[in-house]
Amino acid sequence: MHIKGKAHRILLIIAILFIGTAAKVNAQVVWENYRNEVYDYLARMAQKGLIQFDDVIKPLSRTYIAKSLQELSQHPNQLSTVEKKELQFYLQEFYNELDTTFITHSTTSFFTKDEGKRWRAFTIRSKDLLLNGDPILQGGRDYNIIKNYTHQSIGIDIWGYIGKHVGFQLSANDITENRGMDSSSYKQPQTGFVLLTDTSTNHHSINYSELRASISYSWKNGSISLGQDYLLWGYGLNGRMVMSDKAPAYPYFRLDYQPFTWLKFQYTHAWLSSDIVDSSRTYGYGNTIYGGHRIMYVPKFMAAHTITFKPIKTLDLSLGESIVYSDHLDIGYLIPVMFFKIYDNLSSNNNNNAGGNGQFFFQASSRNMLKKTHLYSTLFIDEIRITKVFSKSENRNQLGFNIGASVTDVFIPYLTFNAEYTRVNPFVYRNLNPAQNYTNHNYYIGDWMGNNFDRIILSANYTPLAKLKCLLRYQYIRKGGPGTLDQQYNQGYNTPSYLTPFLFDYQFSQQEIYLHFSYQWLHNLYWSAYFSTTNQNNKVSGLTTTSPALGVSISYGL
Repeated sequence: MHIKGKAHRILLIIAILFIGTAAKVNAQVVWENYRNEVYDYLARMAQKGLIQFDDVIKPLSRTYIAKSLQELSQHPNQLSTVEKKELQFYLQEFYNELDTTFITHSTTSFFTKDEGKRWRAFTIRSKDLLLNGDPILQGGRDYNIIKNYTHQSIGIDIWGYIGKHVGFQLSANDITENRGMDSSSYKQPQTGFVLLTDTSTNHHSINYSELRASISYSWKNGSISLGQDYLLWGYGLNGRMVMSDKAPAYPYFRLDYQPFTWLKFQYTHAWLSSDIVDSSRTYGYGNTIYGGHRIMYVPKFMAAHTITFKPIKTLDLSLGESIVYSDHLDIGYLIPVMFFKIYDNLSSNNNNNAGGNGQFFFQASSRNMLKKTHLYSTLFIDEIRITKVFSKSENRNQLGFNIGASVTDVFIPYLTFNAEYTRVNPFVYRNLNPAQNYTNHNYYIGDWMGNNFDRIILSANYTPLAKLKCLLRYQYIRKGGPGTLDQQYNQGYNTPSYLTPFLFDYQFSQQEIYLHFSYQWLHNLYWSAYFSTTNQNNKVSGLTTTSPALGVSISYGL
């Protein structure tokens, strides 16, 4: 069954069904920005075995983070002096989520500290409402041998709670950089964007926005949310294979449910952008203003769900499935417990030209099974022929995997060593129907490098002083060509001319040394600086280039 204009009605029905199962409300949900350093802090504490921290899917709620900090505060004798100072700093940030008292009168404050001694632009609080707001400001400059450029942003971040059930947030940020648009934005790990300026007339400046917003309802062991945000899945040192922050944020419906302490379920339905014009629905205005046509794009959606269970205290196993589909909203993918792949085969009559683009993914994560060590591995399956998995001439193993390890408190407290290997085979993330590529606005939802590459990362993190973060990273990348759709869909069927081994059409190899410093002076007030040098060997032209770069920035609210 397919529907076109009843999305809100169906989502409302789903929400009512789950709300109807809700017991006593435990806490409201506001999703904390995934960039907040508190994530890394708590992940490291879990790696040391001091707390349990479930962060396979981000962002997490402020309440969950606050409770993790509160749990950690029960182990003061196991924390170093630096760790204790950072703990107190983070507890101030999440004071409102830990304060269970209710006030009997309304209070409003501007440009002062709240009850947790955390400075805020404004706070409005009453018995049934908490509203906080802060500005977003950033200024920085980057220097490299190609072109120096500045970047600046301004915006506002608002979040709060209504009663005991509802949480909400809005973060809007307008960003300007004095450089023209180029393809490098697709070839770097930085988050992609949708331009708000016409680079054909302005070659020196680009302008874009970052928008995150949500409203959530929660109960004792779950929550539902409608919003727009980045959704991250899995672990990775400089990229995530399943879901990353490479693509711009997208609107979604999200369900999180934890029936037992050892079992979690998460479901998301997202509205993506295909950037493909639907000529059959595009129509004329009857005038010539701005070309005189109403442009309509091919609708694009993604549904994903994950089960994470904990067989033992130190081990998490996650199994997930996703599907990217197009043309119209399909009620089958709005059912959180649906088996998407089977449903797709049935609803499309098992016709590739009528179905969607499905994926499976798995992850194992072990924290402190080996003392102070985090071990993890992810497997992403875009397409695989099980019966031919070991055949060199007939396999269609369009998959990716990573394996990583981290050990902390090496030699001295707060020194962490990391190592990771990632490989993504040719044609992963791509589909015969371009509207069903694993992308949003043509940026990969998964790893920023796309497919047909591998990457080795060795890095060290150190915090010599509270809130001063130091990172030294070495990265080695090999990248092959994208290939053609004929190669993708005809390979492995006794057609030797189409065989495309890993790293076929070898494009380049690249080595990078990256040094980064960041200091959070006040809550959300960061000073940062970096230096990098990149050596690339172009396998097509035979040229070798070295590109040093340096950048400094100060930001508040990011």
